[in-house]
Formats: sequence, C-alpha cells, structure tokens
Amino acid sequence: MTIPHGEGIYDRELDKNAANFSQMTPLSFIERTAQVYPGRTAVVYGDVRRNWLQTYDRVRRLASALANRGIGRGDTVAVIAANIPEMFECHFAVPMTGAVLNAVNTRLDAEAIAFILNHGEARLLIVDPEFADVAERAVHIAGRSIEIIDIIDPSFSGGHRLGETTYDDLLEGGNPNFKWERPVDEWDAISLNYTSGTTGDPKGVVYHHRGAYLNAVGNILTWGMANHPVYLWTLPMFHCNGWCFPWTIAAAAGTSVCLRSVRVEPIYDLIRSEKVTHFCGAPIVLNLLAHAPDELKAGIDHKVSVMTAGAAPPAAVIEAMEELGFDVTHTYGLTETYGPAVVCAWHDEWNDHDISEKARLKARQGVRYSVLDGLMVADPETLEPVPSDGETMGEIFFRGNNVMRGYLKNPSSSDKAFAGGWFHSGDLAVCHADGYIEIKDRSKDIIISGGENISSIEVEGVLYRHPAVMEAAIVARPDEKWGETPCAFIGLKPGATATERELIEFCRANMAHYKAPKTVVFGPLPKTSTGKIQKFVLREKARAL
Repeated sequence: MTIPHGEGIYDRELDKNAANFSQMTPLSFIERTAQVYPGRTAVVYGDVRRNWLQTYDRVRRLASALANRGIGRGDTVAVIAANIPEMFECHFAVPMTGAVLNAVNTRLDAEAIAFILNHGEARLLIVDPEFADVAERAVHIAGRSIEIIDIIDPSFSGGHRLGETTYDDLLEGGNPNFKWERPVDEWDAISLNYTSGTTGDPKGVVYHHRGAYLNAVGNILTWGMANHPVYLWTLPMFHCNGWCFPWTIAAAAGTSVCLRSVRVEPIYDLIRSEKVTHFCGAPIVLNLLAHAPDELKAGIDHKVSVMTAGAAPPAAVIEAMEELGFDVTHTYGLTETYGPAVVCAWHDEWNDHDISEKARLKARQGVRYSVLDGLMVADPETLEPVPSDGETMGEIFFRGNNVMRGYLKNPSSSDKAFAGGWFHSGDLAVCHADGYIEIKDRSKDIIISGGENISSIEVEGVLYRHPAVMEAAIVARPDEKWGETPCAFIGLKPGATATERELIEFCRANMAHYKAPKTVVFGPLPKTSTGKIQKFVLREKARAL
C-alpha cells in the first residue's frame, strides 16, 4: 500500500484521546498527594497544622467559592500576602477555576501596586492584614471597583478590614467536593508575575500550566528531593510563585513551614523544631544566617539543603554556610524562566577540593535544568555561541517549555525578548571549558538588591522630581549584605544645595523604601559627545567607593 507523502504508519489511527493524553498542570500534584498521603502534614504555621487532605479540602472550597462569584478562565485574582497558608492555598485554588493568580510583591508602594492591579485587570483582590494600608491606597489610586477579600490571621496583631467578605467566609460557603477541571490547554495562563524592566513600569510575565508543571518537577530533580521534604518558606511566594515551590512541595508530598517574616531567630528555631530539610533564599538571607549569633546556630544536627539564587552569591557567603554544615546549591534564572532554570550541578570529584575551592566552583551559575531545552552564551546580534574559554563574554540565552509565554499587553517587548527563537536574558556571562556558565556583568541597568529587581530609571525619575537636582544617574554599588544597592550620582542645579540624607529621604517618601539609593555622590556626571551619561564610568566609581 502506498503511504501518502509526509504521512507514516505512526500518523494514522493513533490519535490522542482521553485515555492517553491530558493537559499538564501542577494542580494534579495536590490531588494525588491528598489521595496517597492524606494524613501527612502539609502546612505548619504557628499553632496551625493541617494535613494534605485538610489542605485539599480548603483549596477546593476556595476554588468553589471563587467560581460562584463568577471567577473563571482568563480572569485575574491578585493576592497581597506574606508566606502564610492562605497564600500557599491560592496557588492551587485560583487556577482550579481557570483564573490566573497574580501574587503581588508585598514590598512595592501603592502606586506600583495600583499599576499592577489595573494592568492585570484584577477582578478580585485577597489581602493579608499586614498589607491592608498599602492595599487600600493602591485600590484608591487604581480608581476602579475591585472586590476585596480579607484574610483574618489571629497570629497577626494589626491591620484592618477592607472588604465585606473574609477568606474564611469563602471557605465556609465553598464546596469541598468541587469538581475542578484541568485547563482547556496546558498553554493556558496559570499565573502573572511582574518584574522590573529597563523602564519604570513593571512588565507582566505570563506563566502557563505546562511550564509550571515542568519547573516544579525540575526542582525535585535538580535538588535530589526525596519524598516528604520539610520546606521552610524563607523565599517570598510572590517571587516567581516562590520559584514554583508551592507546586514542587505538593508533588513531593512535603511540608510547607510558613513564615511571616524573614528573621534569623525564627528561621533557626523552625529548622530545629520542625527538622527543616530544605529552604531557598537570595544571598542576603544566607548572609544573615551565616553572621547570626552562635547561640542561635546550636543544636542543628540534621542535613539542611539550601538553594540560593536571585543574585550571584559571593563565594565567601557560600563558604560561610558550608562551614555551618548547610549544603548549598546555586541556581540561576529570571522571572521570565519561572525562577531557577540553571544549576551549578555538583560533581563528586569536586568533593576533594578544600572548602574555598568548592565555594568558588559553586559560585558559578552552571548548566541547564533537566527540563530546560536550551542554554547558551552567545553574541547577542548573531546568536553565535562564544568560545568556552572562560573569558569571552556574551549574553545568556534560554529556550524551552519553562520560558514565559510573554509579556502581558506588551508584544513589542515579547518580540524583542524572543528574537531569533531564543529568550534574551540581558545578562552577560562567560562559558567555561566544562560548559558551566558564569555571570560577569549585566547588560541591563537593573540593580538586584536582596534578590529584588530595582529599575535604575524608576529611581532616577524620582530624583529628577527633587527641586535641587539637575541630573541623576543610578548604578549598582556592590554590598556585602544586599549583593547590590542603588548608588546615585547627582548633579545639582546652579546655586542649589542638597544633602545625601535629604535625597535619600525624598526617594523613600516617593517609592518603596528598598528602592531608594543607599549612597549619594555629588558632582558632574561623565557624558559622551552626544550628552549621554556614561554609566560604565559611574559603575567603576561605585565599585571603588
């Protein structure tokens, strides 16, 4: 029999059907774990301890209640909350309705949150009492009606009610047997995360179910996580959906130990009392733990694995953590890659090195996750890979299912980011002979402080509003605690005066405090012949301070 051109025997009568194909979604993880390990502890938060069956019950009640309020496919539900059980539950309940979860950065000011609420077209806002004030101002600035659901946290004193309904009211009226459905297409959006770009307004990064599923599994493979890890939430769940770890912990039938604020005392206390096996954090968190008083560090006699990313960790910080007995894994990624997608994969033969050499090796960003299809360091114009000589710099490029769908309502930025069939990271690196990449600089003027992105243009925009400022430029200054902090170079108007403290306080009054410059240098700014400020000169000055 003649087979038509382009069609083979495997292309006929072997179609997808309900028995052999389903859309990938990380929501399937909680369903399975609640069925297989119903009695295992899922969530710990102060006096609250819930197992997986109870957690799945609450998730379905919440999803049912949201659906009853008309929330469905393509709608956005925003949440402003700390790392508390309700934030964890929203990672499952919101997408169970077909809606998209927008976990908002709790460190942002009201103006930035208002922009996010409007740009993402949030239909409903769930608010933790700790952030009631900023949420109230943000909704007022947004200038439109958004239904607000108040989380009531008995362990938190303060805050006030904003809406007419509480989170507990939703659970009370929800159906624990809610029949949620998989997404129509695994390409459907599951979450919306905002990241600062090279402009002041943040960009909305859209994740899909397939990517969230794969990166959650990738975390397990990369970290060698056995079943039932005990995971401490030192990483904000608003940050790339906690690097996909809400879904990872569900897949691994683990325990989420929730933590409202990152302080060294409760971290060490919980590591001891709950026998925490894993936690994540930016280098600043590791630095805090490494320099904590010795009495806090005592009594930890079990293995603790730490994953760090968000900024290139100094080898000295890694070394200090390893000396405490913590096993550090260094990963790298961006909001656009669902969080970590590159890992400094360890080789057994490296165990023979002294601790300083181990730390130097671990400080490299590494190789691609098992679930990432492509990673390269290449010329940003030609996309030709650079030599693996550890010296030639190029831009880091990603390709695969755990790269974002694109930027919401911003096709020009999406097209630019995906030019040539690769995602352009904007980070400059070298590739070593063993194929491991190492970041050397950033082609964008983004400052990464404590793992959070700060747009230099946004800070400059605030400084330019000060009556004494003629010109301003913001660059990163290396900082032992934060990794980087904003350093302002200021040219004053003729006859005008201002002090460093005055300008810093002006910025703090007009934007999120962590974005304000920590250093101000006065004097003429170096410029090109066309009048453009030479930031590379200023970066060198900032490093020399």
